[in-house]
Amino acid sequence: MPSVFGHVLASSALGYALFSQHVHRRAVLLAGLCAVAPDADVLAFSWGIPYESIWGHRGWTHSLAFAALLGLSTGWLFYSRQRYWPRMALYFALATASHPLLDMLTTGGLGCALWWPISEERLFFPLRVIRVSPLEMGDFISKWGIKVLLSEAFWIGLPGAALVAARVFWAKPRK
Repeated sequence: MPSVFGHVLASSALGYALFSQHVHRRAVLLAGLCAVAPDADVLAFSWGIPYESIWGHRGWTHSLAFAALLGLSTGWLFYSRQRYWPRMALYFALATASHPLLDMLTTGGLGCALWWPISEERLFFPLRVIRVSPLEMGDFISKWGIKVLLSEAFWIGLPGAALVAARVFWAKPRK
């Protein structure tokens, strides 16, 4: 999986590029939390649920159904008094969905149950370029951790920056 940094970077780029008129600190924070929320499934290990189970790591919480439900819930809970709450719900759903999509680009794991509950099949993209992240924060201060962060800077940071730059370029008023 990409690191927390990579997931938050992707959700922030999505917000600034696609929802810039409604993105502020609270929205970026909530989207960042939505982007890392699918990894709460690692708690399943402590309950004896194996990785391969649909209730294990990269199972149901890495599905588009989970992303839609979390996005709608977060949007409604924090923005229901705003007339633009559906746009915020879409932002939070996309931030959540970015998590399994990035995980499907990594060099490790068993794939993601993207289409649950329709299918429990674990999927990867044919191109797997993002180095799988260490689970322990201390491991980031190692050769492996540095390689992961450089991989994320290239494969997540550069496209994210390009997306935001494109938004800024096209949003400028024309003479």
